[in-house]
Amino acid sequence: MKNIDKNSLENAYRLFESNDISSIEIGTTKGLIEIHQYLFGGLYDFAGEIRIKNISKGGFRFANALYLNEILVKIEQMPEQNFEQIIAKYVEMNIAHPFMEGNGRTMRIWLDLILKNRIQKVVNWQYVDKSLYLQAMERSPINDLELKTLLQANLTDEVNNRDVIFKGIEQSYYYEGYEKDEE
Repeated sequence: MKNIDKNSLENAYRLFESNDISSIEIGTTKGLIEIHQYLFGGLYDFAGEIRIKNISKGGFRFANALYLNEILVKIEQMPEQNFEQIIAKYVEMNIAHPFMEGNGRTMRIWLDLILKNRIQKVVNWQYVDKSLYLQAMERSPINDLELKTLLQANLTDEVNNRDVIFKGIEQSYYYEGYEKDEE
């Protein structure tokens, strides 16, 4: 695991261990920025900053940086009263991809905060298969049913279980290609 990833993972653990997570705004751009800053502060110069450059991944162009701030306002205003609405908001935030790096790790924590607050559940990420998740995310801008089905099957009401949270964080880093055993 690269040093930056190892340090970011330690920051993610600390976010929960210290209970700093409880001060994060839920479902807002500000909250997403707070999580990103916490995970990547001191590791990236742009930690907690909305990107000003256009980015793409695998041929998919994320939201144009020129309109990103307006898009984030619209996403923040999306309803989040039930599971379907929360996942729709998550998909839109993924399309926005507001940071230069670290979007997935940041957004999965953000998603779980919304789920915990609104429906008293979180995703038990340790049981969400990496390839199925990444495929579902890739297709979600066109149809989010696959993603909803995958995540709904792995919801748990163990919202304060340390093992569920920490194994979920480790899985989140695994989705991005980082494995603890690489050290």
